[in-house]
Amino acid sequence: MSSVGATSPRPRTLRLVRPDERPLSRARADVLTRRTVALLLGSTAFLVGSGLVMILSASSVWAFAEYGDSFLFVQRQATYAVVGVLALLVTSRMRYDAWKRLAGPFLILTLAMLVLVLIPTHGIEAYGASRWFRLGPVTVQPSEIAKLALVVFGAATLARTWKNLDDLKNLALPLLPVSVLVCGLVMMQPDLGTTVILAVTSFFLLFAAGVRLRYLTVAGLVGAVIGAGLIMSADYRRVRFLAFLHPWEDVKNTGYQLAQSLYALGSGGFTGVGLGASRQKWEYVPNAHTDFIFSILGEELGLLGEIVVLVAFGGLIFAGIRIAANTKDVFGRLLAAGIVSWFGLQTLINLGAVTGLLPVTGVPLPFLSYGGSSLVVSLAAVGVLVSIARAPANGLARRGRTQRGQTASTPVRGARARPPSPRHPPARRTPAPTGGRSR
Repeated sequence: MSSVGATSPRPRTLRLVRPDERPLSRARADVLTRRTVALLLGSTAFLVGSGLVMILSASSVWAFAEYGDSFLFVQRQATYAVVGVLALLVTSRMRYDAWKRLAGPFLILTLAMLVLVLIPTHGIEAYGASRWFRLGPVTVQPSEIAKLALVVFGAATLARTWKNLDDLKNLALPLLPVSVLVCGLVMMQPDLGTTVILAVTSFFLLFAAGVRLRYLTVAGLVGAVIGAGLIMSADYRRVRFLAFLHPWEDVKNTGYQLAQSLYALGSGGFTGVGLGASRQKWEYVPNAHTDFIFSILGEELGLLGEIVVLVAFGGLIFAGIRIAANTKDVFGRLLAAGIVSWFGLQTLINLGAVTGLLPVTGVPLPFLSYGGSSLVVSLAAVGVLVSIARAPANGLARRGRTQRGQTASTPVRGARARPPSPRHPPARRTPAPTGGRSR
């Protein structure tokens, strides 16, 4: 017994999932699924609607000064929202396990787009970075698509090798070189903030899959060393990092962004100065409608409006965690966990930069900040969560219908045999004739 126990592999468990010892009834499971999906979609709709209102307020001054149209950016964002809702509807009606088959082609297409933006004749450069390329009348940011592509590929790879994650070689190939390749291409744009999101999301996927803690510790230390080296390797990143530590030493230069953001948040008080009445949006806060939209929201709607938005983000994250915890399929659980980690991490990085708790990295706030690629891809990812949430309930419903439709010739497992009715005794069988004369 001891030798057999020593050689048998240890049982694998996902860290986000508890064993389902008491399966819920079909009706109860359907109710929980509907509530979770309603919370997810309600929070998302509220955040998208709030984003449109705040983009109109935060971008109106700069849009009129630069383009002569105060409604330019909100009109574009509304168009992106419509496209994103269509993407949500498509992905929510797809079987989520189809993403396992699409993981490879989706990743290859994303890598091609990441290479395309690095070509000077195709990439669009802005603020010292080449992160976009033009596709007809719109611009596409492949690094936003890379977030979903890497989550899908990582979930598919870990689900396929889930029972052999103790083998370091089996764990590292091909997930490690693919993650390094994607992060490297994004870093060449350069975009340190998105690189951090991609790397840490992959780390959370490994944690959710149940990878040994010593492997995670080594990966975390190596990642921290590489991140510190990337920060210190470029002058502007080093200056920005040091400005985050001491923003008030050079308020008019390196600490200008953070100082103006804090001025906006402090001016709002508890109830704010009123919607549309911000003073900091008059070209005091840089990128007021993108990276620092939360600062304008805090100034106009105050602490009360900030709390409402944070509650909406909390509802979205809670619904995503609930979906991951209630999904029985390994790939579905990992896919949901990766998407939730991406949303939560990006929200944390943006809010940390706006409030001075983290360095400014240029990461947009999901669903609120202006940006077509970010909004469309995020809404498509929400549709994937909806598809994962509905799959277990549909399975229970099918099993229930199958059991109700079974006849006496195919009894339900566990059902007791029905005694014969005294009014209708069972018919006596007569033996078939054998061809001989009976005596």
